[in-house]
Amino acid sequence: MGRSGELTALREGLARARRGEPQAYVVGGEAGVGKSRLLEEFTAHARAAGVTTAVGGCVELGADGLPFAPVAAVLRSLHRQLGPALPQAAAGQEDELARLLPELGEAGHAPPGEVDRALLFEFTTRLLERLAADRPLLVAVEDLHWSDRSTRELLGYLFRSVHRSRLLVVVTYRTDDIHRRHPLRPFLAELDRLRSVQRIELARLSRSEVSAQMAGIQGAPPEPAQLRSVFSRSEGNPFFVEELTAGGSSGDISDSLRDLLLVRMEALPEDTQEILRIVAEGGSSVEHALLAEVARCPEGELLTALRTAVGGNLLVPTDDGDGYRFRHALMREAVIDDLLPGERARLNRRYAEALEESGHVVPVHQLAARKASYWHLAGEPTRALPAVLDAAVQARRRYAFAEQLRLLERALELWDGVPKEIRRELRPVDHIENFPVTDTEQPLRFRDLLAEAMHAAVQSGQPDRGWAISKQALRLLDEQEDPLRAAWFWVNRSRTREQLGRGDGLEELERARSLIAGLPPSIGHAHVLASVASWQNVNRPGPESFGHAERAVEMARVTGAVAIELHARFTLASLKADSGDVDGGLADMRAVRDQMLRRELPPSISGIGRAMVNFAGALFRFGWLTEACTAAEEGLELCDRFGLSETKPWLQSVRAGVLDLLGDWDAAEEAIQYCWQAVSEPRARAAARARIGLMWLRRGDADAAERALEETRVLLDVPAVPAQQFRLPEIWLAIELAAARGRITEVREHFVRATSEEFPPFMAAQLWQILPVVAGIEADARGVPEAAEGRAEALRRIREVAGRMPTVVEPWAAGELHWRAEQLRAEGRDSPEAWQRAIDALVALRDTPVPALAWARRRYAEAVVASGGSRRSAEEALRLARATAVRLRAKPLVEEIDQLAKRARLDLGAGGSGRNGRDAESGLAVSMGLTARERDVLALVAAGRSNRQIAEALYIAPKTASVHVSNILAKLEVSSRGEAAALAHRLRLVPVATD
Repeated sequence: MGRSGELTALREGLARARRGEPQAYVVGGEAGVGKSRLLEEFTAHARAAGVTTAVGGCVELGADGLPFAPVAAVLRSLHRQLGPALPQAAAGQEDELARLLPELGEAGHAPPGEVDRALLFEFTTRLLERLAADRPLLVAVEDLHWSDRSTRELLGYLFRSVHRSRLLVVVTYRTDDIHRRHPLRPFLAELDRLRSVQRIELARLSRSEVSAQMAGIQGAPPEPAQLRSVFSRSEGNPFFVEELTAGGSSGDISDSLRDLLLVRMEALPEDTQEILRIVAEGGSSVEHALLAEVARCPEGELLTALRTAVGGNLLVPTDDGDGYRFRHALMREAVIDDLLPGERARLNRRYAEALEESGHVVPVHQLAARKASYWHLAGEPTRALPAVLDAAVQARRRYAFAEQLRLLERALELWDGVPKEIRRELRPVDHIENFPVTDTEQPLRFRDLLAEAMHAAVQSGQPDRGWAISKQALRLLDEQEDPLRAAWFWVNRSRTREQLGRGDGLEELERARSLIAGLPPSIGHAHVLASVASWQNVNRPGPESFGHAERAVEMARVTGAVAIELHARFTLASLKADSGDVDGGLADMRAVRDQMLRRELPPSISGIGRAMVNFAGALFRFGWLTEACTAAEEGLELCDRFGLSETKPWLQSVRAGVLDLLGDWDAAEEAIQYCWQAVSEPRARAAARARIGLMWLRRGDADAAERALEETRVLLDVPAVPAQQFRLPEIWLAIELAAARGRITEVREHFVRATSEEFPPFMAAQLWQILPVVAGIEADARGVPEAAEGRAEALRRIREVAGRMPTVVEPWAAGELHWRAEQLRAEGRDSPEAWQRAIDALVALRDTPVPALAWARRRYAEAVVASGGSRRSAEEALRLARATAVRLRAKPLVEEIDQLAKRARLDLGAGGSGRNGRDAESGLAVSMGLTARERDVLALVAAGRSNRQIAEALYIAPKTASVHVSNILAKLEVSSRGEAAALAHRLRLVPVATD
């Protein structure tokens, strides 16, 4: 009832999928609102239309270490339905796919340190593509709010990678379960960026829809009083409507949700109720064979009870036909709530014992995790600990690091409750990156378990957990007896301290360095030296950091630590670029990054993430904007390959900075918003919020910018002062906001705060953006009485800071010219020639910073008018500046330009537009919603270029070019490139060539 619009949307998506256009839908709604019913109706329609359908559900147990559960269920369902067609489609990929579908053979065993998710994700995607090549295929994943992180990352990869097939993917999730820190939130934010994914939100039913639903249940329209009562109490939730209506005359049931949900169960025979309790404790679904083992009753009695429960609409068979699940998850929760603690322990013990005796009754990849869960809930730590540790290894091998950490933390909780004789039989230590393991055959020790947990925390991007684990480990370790292990924990503790914004981490690194002093060469030496060099590169670059990095490379080569060698070589390359050899440093950074990516076995997850972010960031700060955007976009795709979800916000941050300078503010804001939603680190969140606030301010919303500044300062209010790179965005916003409010004294105070310390070289790019802003604020305040006091000192300080800044690359040199022009204006010596030099320098750059050029042109026009120069040149400059400001929606700049034109009686009509090639802005193109980059792509489409040629011309990936072309066709409402080219020429959406 009331879902015709949603069903229509899904059916239209299915029709498009049949034509070879893959589709993806995300269906959200509160518990009981009808997501499962909608999916059932749609899959029934699809099956009737000859579509192959497979449904997998995320299980609550997944949060405790059951990665890829719904994907595995989908593949099993397809295997049963398609028979030999699936193994044929998986030919050559069986070893990796067997991790998800054991029926394909024995899964490949990764050697220590192998963390290449590419094969697993890529082969799964290609398998579904092949199966959907000659048949329409519907894949549905229910209850995404219970999904494990690995499943989410695989789905994200699938959504991005499938381009031509008859595949339709539908996923559902509970909106009321998604609290602020729920792990699904950043995933949903990421999906919102994909044009290929459509969202459907199910609302509650209206009064008339509730009436129709009740009529369908009862076979007759409800009485007004009954409708009023049911609608009021259910608030339009279809599940509650159904439960209240089915109660018939028992309308006086308790208002308690639990009692409301349990009332129908309590009307069933006791034998059926007992089976329902057993099913509820078994998980989101329970296999029939396992249920029979646990129920311990004759098969006939079990089937009778199940038939009663299914007939009463409390249980439904699972999609694979092998088991049962509750029709509504809320019902299962209510049943569990109603169990006594002793009952729960007894039932979980029976489940665990059944799996110990008959593990074959559940999928092999679920066995360890489910045994671990059952033994834990049964209160049997002796049995739970080995099972939990085995499940943790499986989670790591399947690249599910967040699930691995949760399992290992459970093992830490269980450890003391397990007798020593049992602990002596535990498995050996699992793979831990750079950790000094002396004997790989000895049973796991508690210190090594802490190291496994620390490593999982680092790999899964959870520094708060890593901080707590390292504290416990260092309290237990004897640093004199075990210096290498202690040094390993100190290095990782340094990293988590920085990530948490609790300091710079130097103290921990110095402690680690003191522990390895005088010891024989080892991987531990190389690890510490490489970490110190990396820290110095960011915080205190200089000759000493070169020395540490070079010694780390030598030590790594001696000890065969390839990952550490590449890490240290990347640090050397970064130092080389920052020290003045920009081209050589960037070339070396690219070479090391590519070497990491070319290796069949990636050496270090964290190393690859660092390389992708820092390489893109280096290209950005040295002014290679197009290449930086391409590197960031390529990095975002590679994040799925290596499971680097925590790296994505950093790459988006780089991408946002590039898009800001290139003049695509809408895309830049979208990227910054993603950073704000996805990143957990307080320093990074603060920087993202400040950058959003600055964009809002430049678009004229000072109140929103002020709120963003307040939120930023709350995030930066930590015991240790964050590094300059994280404080500078907050100071920048504070400077421009104070100027907008007319508070020049605050501007000067903030600038002093920003420049009170020496800056590392990599921050020069930001300073050359801020210096013209501050000088311009002083220039605008000339003649204001309140600004007179302290003015000379402020100008002196600005000039002194600018004199310390390097200008070794063209963008920084252009920034200096821009600052000089503003400084002259502030000193009363405004000069059109100075502004023309700044404009020429900005235009001559490899990639022109669009906003800065617009501001410079506005200042040039003002200087020309003031000096009595050519009005025509002033008008031309203002036209170009205004067109850019309008496109950026930079309201304050538009108003400044209009006021100048009005005061000087300058003509800003359309006569001057279109004279200057790329600088001309098409108002019609803007009105059609084309971004600056899309207009560049359209010009090349109109010239007959292919996607690959467009990619080469604009230094973007061919896939990115394809996305731009698709967006252009949609915005112009044409169906082909030829139509788009014709329309562009006819409407003059692209520059017209002249002789």
